[in-house]
Amino acid sequence: MAVSMTPDRFEELVGDALDLIPPRLAAAIDNVVVLVDDRNDEDPYLLGLYHGIALTERDSHYGGSLPDTITVYRDALLEICSSEEEVVHEVAVTVIHEVAHYFGIEEDRLHELGWG
Repeated sequence: MAVSMTPDRFEELVGDALDLIPPRLAAAIDNVVVLVDDRNDEDPYLLGLYHGIALTERDSHYGGSLPDTITVYRDALLEICSSEEEVVHEVAVTVIHEVAHYFGIEEDRLHELGWG
């Protein structure tokens, strides 16, 4: 059964998840916007999405680029959870997972590390 949660509370959880990033890593994040949306139009079951150029792929031509985006999909996450505690956990995993993509960590490695 899906969890019911206000948009403000969900955004607060996303902020809390971002606060879990160690300060030295957080300081390295540049030109990234974190968004919350209901669902991904192309894949309604997707929990989060990093869209941009990973830090490991940026070169001298990157300057002046629009910000990368990390989108967390509220309805998809709430749908897979049965308690607020589970939402807290899943939001944290999703946010960390997408931030890791920003740092160039690939899907397979994230699964190996338990953030898949």
